[in-house]
Amino acid sequence: MGEKKLYKTEFGKYLIGDSVDLIKKKLIKSQKGKVNLIITSPPFPLNQKKRYGNKNGEEYKEWFINLAPLFAELLASDGSIVIEIGNAWEAGKPIQSVLHLESLLGFLKHPNADLNLCQELICYNPSRLPSPAQWVTIERSRTIDSYTHVWWMAKSINPKADNSKVLRPYSKSMLDLLKRGKYNSGRRPSDHVISKKSFLKDHKGSIMPNFIEIEKMKENKEWRLPENVLRFSNTSSNDSFLRMCREKKLTPHPARMNPGLIAFFIDFLTNPGDLVLDPFAGTNTTGFVCELMERKWLSIEAKEEYGKQALLRFEAEDISIVRNKLKV
Repeated sequence: MGEKKLYKTEFGKYLIGDSVDLIKKKLIKSQKGKVNLIITSPPFPLNQKKRYGNKNGEEYKEWFINLAPLFAELLASDGSIVIEIGNAWEAGKPIQSVLHLESLLGFLKHPNADLNLCQELICYNPSRLPSPAQWVTIERSRTIDSYTHVWWMAKSINPKADNSKVLRPYSKSMLDLLKRGKYNSGRRPSDHVISKKSFLKDHKGSIMPNFIEIEKMKENKEWRLPENVLRFSNTSSNDSFLRMCREKKLTPHPARMNPGLIAFFIDFLTNPGDLVLDPFAGTNTTGFVCELMERKWLSIEAKEEYGKQALLRFEAEDISIVRNKLKV
């Protein structure tokens, strides 16, 4: 499959073609060692074939594992790879497959990639539809599969990263503590000793945990995601992109990566002007978020129909207005 440049913007371009072919034939020559972040949600190893195309079984594992050396060649020495992938299930059986885990571990351990696992994160979305439906809603023998794995990998053991850029707003109790200027210090049951001043320095927010909650689990629960996730959350079925798809009678890509998740890692792992690659871009959520956050981007998608949908993201929002709001 050849390359086709569908469109470009101030910061990036969107290519139609097979990712593996394009990386081998073009990107390794032009972008080797230049990509600061590869972030993507590749096709999941699902038993049911989706319109966006997905492999399964050993074919999937081999394909996935062999992406590792290609990604590693593109990566800057302090760059990162972030891959979101969901759980897989055995065909016709109420048991989970370990295919996705074998694939991720094979990717990480590929002898020609030399990657390190920096951290595993969990992305929880309580709005997910009950899945797998046969075992959850019909036979009622399993719980809802409501999270995805997010693996952060790098060639370096110390890639570019700054968690001070993705702080959560302090909880009300922490704000009260800072105002009081004192708390219950001393030895805890865990044998940790908390000094009298450990928690009195105002860092303007708390460090983000590796459990990323796309929506509040309870209505009365305090909302404490990083501000960028709040800005970009797309759990609503009525966001501007989906409204335009309905207006134009288009069926949207069924597996869009959450823009809040992308924004979190862009803030955490890159600086303005860095280059971000999404090799399985779909409707180009990654490129759109990069455009807003002033990162260079390169997106690749095999199906042109999703590329045309990707244009709607830029038509649905005035980039300059949204970007200026982010800077307030």
